[in-house]
Amino acid sequence: MMIKMSLPLPPKIFLPPSNSPPTHHHHQAPPPLAPPRAAISIAIPETGLGRTGTIHDESTSSAFRDYQSLFMSQRSETVEPVVIKPIEGSIPVDFPTGTYYLAGPGLFEDDHGSTVHPLDGHGYLRAFHIDGNKRKATFTAKYVKTEAKQEEHDPVTDTWRFTHRGPFSVLKGGKRFGNTKVMKNVANTSVLKWAGRLLCLWEGGEPYEIESGSLDTVGRFNVAINGCDDGETSDRDVAGHDIWDTAAELLKPILQGVFKMPPKRFLSHYKIDDRRKRLLTVTCNAEDMLLPRSNFTFCEYDSEFKLIQTREFKIDDHMMIHDWAVTDTHYILFANRVKLNPIGSMAAMCGMSPMVSALSLNPSNECSPIYLLPRFSDTSMGGRDWRVPVEVSSQLWLIHSGNAYETIEDNGDFKIQIQASACSYRWFDFQKMFGYDWQSSKLDPSVMNLNRGDDKLLPHLVKVSMTLDAVGNCKSCEVEPLNGWNKPSDFPVINSSWSGEKNKYMYSASSSGTRRELPHFPFDMIVKFDLDSNTVRTWSTGARRFVGEPMFVPRSSNDGEEDDGYIIVVEYAVSVERCFLVILDAKKIGESDAVVTRLAVPRNLTFPMGFHGLWTSD
Repeated sequence: MMIKMSLPLPPKIFLPPSNSPPTHHHHQAPPPLAPPRAAISIAIPETGLGRTGTIHDESTSSAFRDYQSLFMSQRSETVEPVVIKPIEGSIPVDFPTGTYYLAGPGLFEDDHGSTVHPLDGHGYLRAFHIDGNKRKATFTAKYVKTEAKQEEHDPVTDTWRFTHRGPFSVLKGGKRFGNTKVMKNVANTSVLKWAGRLLCLWEGGEPYEIESGSLDTVGRFNVAINGCDDGETSDRDVAGHDIWDTAAELLKPILQGVFKMPPKRFLSHYKIDDRRKRLLTVTCNAEDMLLPRSNFTFCEYDSEFKLIQTREFKIDDHMMIHDWAVTDTHYILFANRVKLNPIGSMAAMCGMSPMVSALSLNPSNECSPIYLLPRFSDTSMGGRDWRVPVEVSSQLWLIHSGNAYETIEDNGDFKIQIQASACSYRWFDFQKMFGYDWQSSKLDPSVMNLNRGDDKLLPHLVKVSMTLDAVGNCKSCEVEPLNGWNKPSDFPVINSSWSGEKNKYMYSASSSGTRRELPHFPFDMIVKFDLDSNTVRTWSTGARRFVGEPMFVPRSSNDGEEDDGYIIVVEYAVSVERCFLVILDAKKIGESDAVVTRLAVPRNLTFPMGFHGLWTSD
């Protein structure tokens, strides 16, 4: 293994900025900064993985402060786009003109003593517009004006008071007992642009439409109004009425009336079928959270956002789904199994624990069921009953799906491969994700960095390969680390032109493990997987810098090669209290000149860690 490395300067102790609300005005970019000192590129051959061999000496307190800095509230919004300039390199001449949108929370604490879980933080949409012709970039950021945001924010005094609990939080300075405001739609999870509409999505409510230039909020986008006409396809693959249907009917007026939950929860992850020019979404019923069965409705929209097909499936399993996969003929669900927690439910109803504590993981099955749900009525794989899952012989909690595709062999065998990030049931914890502790009002990084002596417990990338015969019987189903990579990893992405097809490359965020106190999370490395040669190449940030989800952007002069383009990713440099948009040459990841440019966001607009992004070409 060859390692190219420049040693970093000793890290300085970073004190988080004050919590006083900044004023809202037009911000000018400060003078350019010197580029960071510690960029590490690693080329890893097939024979071994290895480590960087770099260990940064640090204390627990400095790691704690760095971690808090990733989730510091940002109350400022831009009035108009702010020019951002490179501190390293320049925007390449073949970079396309377009916008990188990044969804995520912006606010974690109000002015009355309450803090919220990052998943309950108000949506703060960031937009990096890059003019490929002029080689210039601008930055815009605004809060999504959801109903919850308008209730909790006073625009006259610019102060906040949290009134909604949200599914993952407890209000220390607000109403706890009897607070039925649970479904706090903060539109903070992902971004979608379809049929000219820009939408911010959340895990459990309707999307909010955003004006793509100004980022002003248009309002809720009611996906249901684009319903099927009589001549379009609407199928229900469900069994007859049973006792749980009766229970569901009794729960609906409580959940929808008292707790104001929508009848169907719109999941924040969607899929694009490029070949058919379709948008695919999925919803689940509100009452499914409390019943030992799950209802999923898949919708497919044409390029004009007209609903052309729905498929509904009722599965006799209590599941919690965040992401899913799709092939040319199937929707694929990993059964992340949960169960009702009576003690947790009582604590949640009393306001002493988050509402999500009403559920707990269900590791009773040593295998992981995978449901192959037919997209079309005539795709049943030789009459296979979709209600019978394919079993993978290890417990996997699916986090994010990167790609899935299917092939038919000469002997008639049907093969599916899924590339995704997953973790063990033993690692995943509803209540403690990100280390949330409502009583201390801080995030505990040790929760995300527990060392239990087994790397397979942590979030990592996996390849699931299954083979079914011509009549749908499962001949094999195997899971293995992607390219043998065992380091903690998440946010798998590919060149979207290869979605649903056999891909050669995949990219993800990962951890180098070089920080003693933060060995697993946050991530500090971008990984490129060559699935044909079974090799891995990485680009790593400098000391006390972290990265979020990477995104692939094809060159404007793309020659058709799968990796002919760029990786864009936000770098959170807590060492200098700044955020940077980094552009990497996808072909050069693993080489010393992988960084093409690094664009600096103004210091007073430094934002907290985002979740999921989207690149759209103009």
